[in-house]
Amino acid sequence: MDRINRMVLERPVVIFSRSSCCMCHTVKMLFRDFGVNPVVHELDEIPRGQEIEQALSRLGRSPTVPAVFIGGELVGGTNEVMSLHLNRSLTTCRTQANNKRDFEPSEF
Repeated sequence: MDRINRMVLERPVVIFSRSSCCMCHTVKMLFRDFGVNPVVHELDEIPRGQEIEQALSRLGRSPTVPAVFIGGELVGGTNEVMSLHLNRSLTTCRTQANNKRDFEPSEF
């Protein structure tokens, strides 16, 4: 759990993903289309990825990926991110995360 906590503080938007997951791809593209450059951790390509996926499961993530963190807070997966997008709340979350964390706009 400590490892996840450290990882989600790397940047304003952090996504845990699997390279073969089409829903993960959709979420990553949504953020990139907004001009956001998230940190993406492909759990099937990094050491200890399986351990991280198990920790995400303990956080209540089912399925475990995609798991999106904004400003260090778990937003959720595809359903939650798409709901925020459709409600036009995703931009507000990004702005609050940027202000809260004192990141440079270019890092977002």
